[in-house]
This record gives sequence, C-alpha cells and structure tokens, in this order.
Amino acid sequence: MTLMKSLMGAAAGLALCAGAAMAEPAVIYDLGGKFDKSFNEAAFAGAQRWADETGESFRDIELQSEAQREQALRRFAESGSNPIVMVGFAFADALGQVAADYPDTKFVIIDMVVDAPNVRSVVFNEHEGSYLVGMMAAMASESDTVGFIGGMDIPLIRKFACGYAQGVKAANPDATVISNMTGTTPAAWNDPVKGSELTKAQISQGADVVYAAAGGTGVGVLQTAADEDILSIGVDSNQNYLHPGKVLTSMTKRVDNAVYDALTDGAEMETGFEVMGLANGGVGYAMDEYNKDLVSADMQSAIDEAAEKIASGEIEVHDYMSDDSCPALSF
Repeated sequence: MTLMKSLMGAAAGLALCAGAAMAEPAVIYDLGGKFDKSFNEAAFAGAQRWADETGESFRDIELQSEAQREQALRRFAESGSNPIVMVGFAFADALGQVAADYPDTKFVIIDMVVDAPNVRSVVFNEHEGSYLVGMMAAMASESDTVGFIGGMDIPLIRKFACGYAQGVKAANPDATVISNMTGTTPAAWNDPVKGSELTKAQISQGADVVYAAAGGTGVGVLQTAADEDILSIGVDSNQNYLHPGKVLTSMTKRVDNAVYDALTDGAEMETGFEVMGLANGGVGYAMDEYNKDLVSADMQSAIDEAAEKIASGEIEVHDYMSDDSCPALSF
C-alpha cells in the first residue's frame, strides 16, 4: 500500500519513514496536490497502477511551498529511494543542485530537461493534443468564439494555447480565440475562484467552449462552464466525468504512463531525453460515455485524420517552446 506523506511544513512535513525499503521509489508532486484532478493526479494514477500491478510500494510527498523542492529531493535520496520522480518543470533548479551529489540515484523530471547522466527528462508535445481539441472546440461552437484559460503564464502553457488556437483555425478560419492566463506565480495552478471569474469573462465575450490548461484552477473553469451551460475542455487527466455532458473532451497528457514507465524501469532505467507525443501515445483526446453525445462521428473522423497527419509529419503544429511566436493567437 502506498505510504502517503504530506508536507505540512518545511521542518515537520519532510520527515520520512525510517523503515522504508532502500530502493523504494518516490514521487514528488508539484504545488496543487496529488488530487488536483489534472496533472499531479495523472502522475499519482501512474504510480498507483505500478503499485497495484507489482504489489510494491512507493513513497510520495505533496509540496506546500517552493522552498521544499530541494529538501524533499535530498531527503528521499539520502534515505535510499530510487528512482525519484518529480512532477513538473519547476523542479529543474533543485534537481540541478542535487543530481550530481547522488550519482547512484536515478531521477526523473517531467516537463523539463535537466542534462545530467543520472536524469531522465520527459517532455510532451502538448501542442499536438491541443490542436486536436482546438479542432473539436471550433466544430462544437455555435458562436464561433472559443476560449483558452491557462494557469501560470509560462512558455509551456503558451505552447498549449498556441496549438489549441491553430487547431481552432484549421477547423474554422473565421473563429475567434480568447486567451487568458490565471497569473504569473505558482499560485496560478490552484485558484479555482480565479478560473471561474475568467470563464465568466470569456462567456461575456461570446465564448461557448473553454479549454482549461491550469491544473487545479481548471476545476473552477469546468464547474463554471457547466453552471453557465457552455462546454469546457479538460486537460492532462480525462476530466470528462466531472460534468457529464458538459465537458466536450479532455486533452490527455499521459503523465501516468511516464511515471509508470519510470517506476517499472526502476533503478536500472535508461536516462536521457524522452519525448511523448501523438506518434507514441503521449498525448491525445478523451472519448467515453460522458461525452459521446457531444462528439459526432464526422467530428471524430476529422480529428482522427488530423491526428494521423500530425503523427506522420504531414501537419506541423507550431511549438511555442521552439519558436516563441504564436501565428494563430496574440498574447
């Protein structure tokens, strides 16, 4: 059974179980918590799947502040956890300080690249999956106006927004895309009230489909969209179930697979740079019983055709992380 650790403070919260097995893996979640119904929860699902299948256990920590990142890494490394998985780009600086001090420990960082011999860096082609849900948004919209609400205003989230806008324009060149970011600090990942306010503002401008790429903030976006009788699009985890018949789809980012693979490979894992995109099942869109009545066969066929062309290279989706312009959207 998973040994659940929560950081309630920088001193007390980082106390780790002294009796843990020496090679027991560990997962450190980003701010927002492991049950954010999005990014962190996808990571937890992957770790839990590994534990259920193997009968093994893992250790995990929910951070309460930025200052705890390096502390948590060092405590897990010192206690013998291997590998140690970090969920989120914000661990890059801490990992850069820690990795060299523990050359026999394998580290995995998701959403950022850290160049060290004992680090696996996993990044995703979020722009590809966002293109697909952008197409779906445009085809479902009756007002020809759709919205995007991001969390923290960083290049990674602009990557989501740009891919989404490109997909919207591919399906409907005359569509309007409204874009807002929640904030410029890590608090932007866990502010459902602000997410709700931004959703209402976009609705007032005519948006009838809103895509949230905002971690825990997105819960407020999806709730308000349902309350106001418009459609929303979830992110990272499949969030269709949160509001059946009101969530058009979710852009799935298979963080669960990245974590599952890391724990499966264990201390002997290969390190280096790994990209997960449409071509290898790293991103996609969700279809299930909760949204099947919202997506017509023609819509799904068009999106699946686009997915094949993106995977083959026939359609190129703009990557904001490689080129910080956004042809289909102005920030």
